[in-house]
Amino acid sequence: MSQLDRRSFLKLSSATLIGITIGGASLQALAAEAVKADDPLAVAMKYVAKSATAGQECGNCMHYAGAADTGGCAIFQGKLVAKAGWCAGWTKKP
Repeated sequence: MSQLDRRSFLKLSSATLIGITIGGASLQALAAEAVKADDPLAVAMKYVAKSATAGQECGNCMHYAGAADTGGCAIFQGKLVAKAGWCAGWTKKP
């Protein structure tokens, strides 16, 4: 059985923790479903999958989290929104 020194142990522990965190977030994003147009919150927030307002879309909103065509949104917790979408809660990213 090999001995781990303190530095190697901390590196291994950190890498494992980061891997578990990123993997969990990825799985959660895969499991999430897209916001539907008839969702009561989507209707209340006037959500559309394709923004009609120039320069305002989910991809440049402070509530959007994602880099792909769909991502998470702080307003629509647990659901995915279109990067090109828009809702009444749109706020420019600082």
